[in-house]
Amino acid sequence: MLVVEDDPSLSSLIEIELTEAGYAVSSTGLGRAAIEAVRTHPPGIVLLDVRLPDIDGLTVCRQIRRDGYDAPVIMLTALNRVGDRVIGLDSGADDYIAKPFAVEELLARMRALTRRTAETTALACGRVRVDTTTREVLVDDRAIDLSIREFDLLAFLMTTPSRVFTRQQIYEGVWGHSYPGRTKAIDFVVSALRKKLDAPGDSLIRTVRGIGYTIRK
Repeated sequence: MLVVEDDPSLSSLIEIELTEAGYAVSSTGLGRAAIEAVRTHPPGIVLLDVRLPDIDGLTVCRQIRRDGYDAPVIMLTALNRVGDRVIGLDSGADDYIAKPFAVEELLARMRALTRRTAETTALACGRVRVDTTTREVLVDDRAIDLSIREFDLLAFLMTTPSRVFTRQQIYEGVWGHSYPGRTKAIDFVVSALRKKLDAPGDSLIRTVRGIGYTIRK
């Protein structure tokens, strides 16, 4: 696990608590150092402060996602407005916790993200098969690489093929938060999935205008 926090006292407290909880923890207070650490030794989870002295946490999150890091990222910030949370989630974060926070809440959110990636279900629809134990996705028996958010959204829709899910249901089921409205996060992920999964003239995820999305049988 990597803690990216420039407040030495808070970073030390988090590191002590997480170590006692059984996590192997490393830390840094700089955004560029965090990017390099993720590239060199990808951690199981990144706890990422938004405000850092060199580059901000949103930039760090976007960069590590572009680099292919797909494990959970939890943003840590003193900003708690809805707009700030939306920006953080749209940058690629999986969760968002406002300072000050109780360590117990942080640990609970980390466990929830871990459970979400460890549920055992075999899903199949048409050309696409999903194994949520190994987080493997096959299209025509060919393995496809997905980010953690892309995988979670695909698995969520595939649990009930042909059911139309509203944006609120998708956001709350995949992001684990109340739907903030007016966010393009869902559209971005669906667009990325279509590029990776679809054959010409054959789209797995269908848009239901004005409502949300569904998996086409």
